[in-house]
Amino acid sequence: MLKQLVEDMKAAMKAGDKARLSAISMLRAAIKDREIELGHALSDDEAMAVFSRLVKQRRDAARQYADAGRDDLAASELAEVEVIQAYLPEPLSDEELAQLVESAIAETGASSMRDMGRVMGIVKARAAGRADMGKLSGLVKAKLG
Repeated sequence: MLKQLVEDMKAAMKAGDKARLSAISMLRAAIKDREIELGHALSDDEAMAVFSRLVKQRRDAARQYADAGRDDLAASELAEVEVIQAYLPEPLSDEELAQLVESAIAETGASSMRDMGRVMGIVKARAAGRADMGKLSGLVKAKLG
């Protein structure tokens, strides 16, 4: 994946795509920061976690910019989200998420909100960067509540 980032960065330079180049540079910097923090090269799963966190941060920033009437900055953040998402696995559909929650509830024998932590532990591990945890949490609450 890291090699793909370098290749995409070169392609963006050649094409003069400054927005894409900026987003890819930001991705590489975030990966390097995390590698320094952990003291080792990131695995693909660790890189996916970094990318997922960046997507969430960009979406939050875009929402805040839009609320403040700065649609230009919100659009810029959303453009970065699109670039980042190209490196993430395909997100799970609503049906797949519902099925995942149902199977985790059945597996744990969960029957109330007290069991939410156990269910979320299983769901989080199985979704692995392919779902918004806030959305998953809402589904689990709806099923258990």
